[in-house]
Amino acid sequence: MTLENSIQYYCCSEVEDRFIYQAFHIGFSDYLIKMDISEDGFLARFFGPEGNRRENSFIAFDQDEPVGVILGGMKIYEGIQTMRCGTLAIHPEYRGKGISQRLFELHKEEAVKHGCKQLFLEVIVGNDRAVHFYEKIGYEKMYDLVYYTHEDFSLFGKPRSEFFINRIDFEEFKQAAGKWDYHINWQNDLDYIEKTSNTYFYSIMMQDRLVGCLAISKAGTIHFLMVDKMQRGKGVGTQLLQTAVEDLNLSRMSAGFPNNSLLEGFLKKKGFKKGNLKQFELYLLL
Repeated sequence: MTLENSIQYYCCSEVEDRFIYQAFHIGFSDYLIKMDISEDGFLARFFGPEGNRRENSFIAFDQDEPVGVILGGMKIYEGIQTMRCGTLAIHPEYRGKGISQRLFELHKEEAVKHGCKQLFLEVIVGNDRAVHFYEKIGYEKMYDLVYYTHEDFSLFGKPRSEFFINRIDFEEFKQAAGKWDYHINWQNDLDYIEKTSNTYFYSIMMQDRLVGCLAISKAGTIHFLMVDKMQRGKGVGTQLLQTAVEDLNLSRMSAGFPNNSLLEGFLKKKGFKKGNLKQFELYLLL
């Protein structure tokens, strides 16, 4: 029996979660970045805020051993029904044997079945094998994702009295964030933020007018920071961050975002340091 004939494919809703985790764990055992995550942590994250669903995901077995998995999740993303590949992991000994190709075909068929207009995923820069595979099957690079961290808040300066900042709930934040229209990566959009725990929201007003808002986690992860374009350079973003530092007793902040030169310049000015990690966002129109 050839390997191709011995491999069986199933929807992830048909198998136990431990097999999904096992396929992920062994598939990422030699990854560029160490994926040290427990089974419980994996399930909570990848089938939680990441938006993957077992019903939209597929797994490959060689007899009783899981050797590959592709996770998928759908939602309206930037106004378009989108299927995202949350991960594609293949056992190191089974790569180059057509398993990833078949898993992708199932992934694409699932997207078409549900009326998706595009496929989407992120891949780490430097993972040339993965980039080549995705480009070969039709994906195109559209955005770069960069990551910044900060541990010294002395450059934030003193707050200004003309601004009034409130902590708000998610619904208020959602309404405020909807006033701006620009590309936001999957892990920072409203649907993702709503599913995260320990996330706090702030609005900033000037003369009864909304001029900015912030979503930031208790750990200091900045999910969303926006300032009205007419109020930039006046300390609005700085005061939002300053308020979060004091309110949440933060010692560290981090941010990841795609192709936003204004935000990148602001963070650099405030002392944020650019990390080595960088990702591509790739799309395939259906």
